[in-house]
Amino acid sequence: MNLLLVEDEPNVVSVVSRGLADEGFTVSVAPDGQIGLDMAVNHHFDLVILDIMLPGINGLELCKLIKKAKPNVPIIMLTALGSTENVVKGLDNGADDYLVKPFKFAELFARIRTLLRRYGGQANQDQIINIADLQLNLSAKTVKRNQNEINLTATEYRLLEYMAKNKSKILSRIDILENVWDIDFNLGTNVVDVYVNYLRKKIDKDASQKLIHTAVGLGYVLKEST
Repeated sequence: MNLLLVEDEPNVVSVVSRGLADEGFTVSVAPDGQIGLDMAVNHHFDLVILDIMLPGINGLELCKLIKKAKPNVPIIMLTALGSTENVVKGLDNGADDYLVKPFKFAELFARIRTLLRRYGGQANQDQIINIADLQLNLSAKTVKRNQNEINLTATEYRLLEYMAKNKSKILSRIDILENVWDIDFNLGTNVVDVYVNYLRKKIDKDASQKLIHTAVGLGYVLKEST
């Protein structure tokens, strides 16, 4: 599960990020509202946690903008202002839940679990992932590069989607086998290398910017060239 934390207080970021990582979540952090908006709209997240008091776009406005772009992404608001009026404002702007600072991590984790169960994976619906000029529509299962549609087989698409959801992360062959193929798949096969090569021919062929990279001795990574 990928979570986005929009928070400018280093102490809160440290505690929440470490606690969620220990529970198996992948956590990305945005230090202000504008960065948070860009990340939430352009990348895949299963849930967003945001503070009300943020530099740039404040949390209430940010919540409204995220929900407009991604109505199926659950949002938990963090606030130092626990009055009924502030809580109502947060909920009216689209927040699904709220926590008043200071809070216990166990309570935050419980609320995250509840929302993820409630939404049941709906955050992925109509989800768009953009990496450079590559675009995946996770709902329609379509892929475009520079606005040109690319036809992939079902297996090629599953591989690309898994790599796109883990953008910039090096994925070992075993990681890919376990998540794209059955976990009991023969780990001695070179099927991963074969399908990555298939994808390269379709995704990177004739493109000036290559997106699929080999991490020698480690695996593969989908990322923008630096």
